[in-house]
Amino acid sequence: MFRRTFWFTAGAAAGVWATTKVNRKLRQLTPESLAAQAANKALETGHRLKDFALDVRDGMVRREAELGEMLGLNADTELPAPRHVAALENGGHAQHGTYQKHSKNPTYVERSTYSYNRNEDH
Repeated sequence: MFRRTFWFTAGAAAGVWATTKVNRKLRQLTPESLAAQAANKALETGHRLKDFALDVRDGMVRREAELGEMLGLNADTELPAPRHVAALENGGHAQHGTYQKHSKNPTYVERSTYSYNRNEDH
């Protein structure tokens, strides 16, 4: 009698355990769960790539400083001033060194508000 009760209870417990295990696995395989797992992996990979890029950049700076010391370069040297693009006022444009269009003497505008971004929509 106890033997039958023992095996009945053991079988019921094994059935509950197996059902729980299968339900957990099915929940992991739903489209929403798979999408969430993929997004988490993508974020994790992005963070790892960012950390790697920062490590590489730090190594480049260190190595550049080492090479500068070895070659006797002064790190305090100033870079040349940035060049400014001069835009033509009055819609003129350059053509083989001469300016022709609306006026005979076009005026240059430094620090113009004209956009020179090739990727900008026209």
